[in-house]
Amino acid sequence: MSFGIEAAAYYVPSLYLEIKDLAEKRGIEPAKLEKGLGLHKMGFPDLHEDAATFAAGALLKLIKEYQINPKEISRIYLGTESAIDAAKPTASYAMQMVEKVLEPEFGERCFKNCDVVDMTFACIGAVDALHNSLDFVRVNPDKKAVVIASDYAKYELASSGEYTQGGGAVALLVSAKPDLIEIENNWGIATESVFDFFKPRRHFKKEDLKNATESFPDKIEIFTDEPVFDGQYSNQCYQDRIREAYQHYAEVSGKTKPSENWKYLIFHLPYAFHGKRVFTEIYSLENGLNYSTPEEQKTVAKSENYIQFINNKIEKTQRASSEIGNMYTASIFMALLSALQTSFNENEELAGEELGFLGYGSGSKSKVFAGKVSENWKTVVAKWDLFENLKNRLAIDFDTYEKLHRKQLEHSVNPDYTGFGLESVELENPVLKGARYYGYKG
Repeated sequence: MSFGIEAAAYYVPSLYLEIKDLAEKRGIEPAKLEKGLGLHKMGFPDLHEDAATFAAGALLKLIKEYQINPKEISRIYLGTESAIDAAKPTASYAMQMVEKVLEPEFGERCFKNCDVVDMTFACIGAVDALHNSLDFVRVNPDKKAVVIASDYAKYELASSGEYTQGGGAVALLVSAKPDLIEIENNWGIATESVFDFFKPRRHFKKEDLKNATESFPDKIEIFTDEPVFDGQYSNQCYQDRIREAYQHYAEVSGKTKPSENWKYLIFHLPYAFHGKRVFTEIYSLENGLNYSTPEEQKTVAKSENYIQFINNKIEKTQRASSEIGNMYTASIFMALLSALQTSFNENEELAGEELGFLGYGSGSKSKVFAGKVSENWKTVVAKWDLFENLKNRLAIDFDTYEKLHRKQLEHSVNPDYTGFGLESVELENPVLKGARYYGYKG
């Protein structure tokens, strides 16, 4: 019996900022971002959007497009590092939103008997959710699980991470009927606790806050979407972990040079060209070059053989990332969708081809695994229209982008949006203060 991904759907914010507009305002040569990092557009959430609405949008799309009975879903596991609550899982918000829309057809609380939880490990949380859900369906082959990756990558204005922002969600139906990808049960894993990127609780003294009153405690803890990070160190941690996980995968799978047999290499992409930049070390080791210094790896990156390797195995996975930006936990799965959609559009047959996945999460951990494209993959991909949908988003100007980033707007930029949106946050009732209430516009 085989197990893996039966179907997939996605949600991308309806707004975007042209990277060249950001570059010009920040005094950066646009070509440095466009040609150097592969960035073209930055997907950006409207005022009413967050990780919960992204997740709900992807989940509803998955259920409707593939005609899934929600009562047959045994679990919904959400990977995110953009949680909207420190206790109540973001997945529970998404579940409730979708339940309300499905109520006329399936009755109240159609997910009443569904296990729902968040999993967090920076950008690899959704891979963890997939790993866990695959184990679940292997033990319970008559059951189905949904894995959702939903995130919003937000950095401080004018910071070195600003141009890599992005967001959105991907939802995967995991079952014993893997019409899209059959995933083998060999996993390469590497973990080391580091501080390359993290979102700590910030502490402030009472007297340092402008609006402090006697009702405030002496020390106040707040949470912000913007991380503390060291870009160069994080890149090195990414490279180190995927090398270790890749080597571990080679050991447990018995494959000497796994990438040779992979049609595509599916990376977590903080920016579009990141995967091809960090794989040079593994590539050199597999080809007997043993190039480990930055200078030696640059030599590998410029070699004709490596450029051909990229064009054959990586380039198609990057295309969606160039149009959306960093989706954190969802970026690896959007890379998968990008490659499959491109092959579908080009009438390329992938059935039986093996794909390699290289996930990474800061903090830090990598997981490397592989899957085989199923015979029915085209029937799944035919419903996506990924690149056509990306063309239908609304461009925003730089001033609007900064106001959205600073949360200075009172109304959504796109008043004609359809889908899920935050309608209100309780501010007065002491036992509900902070509760978030969502609605749906069909």
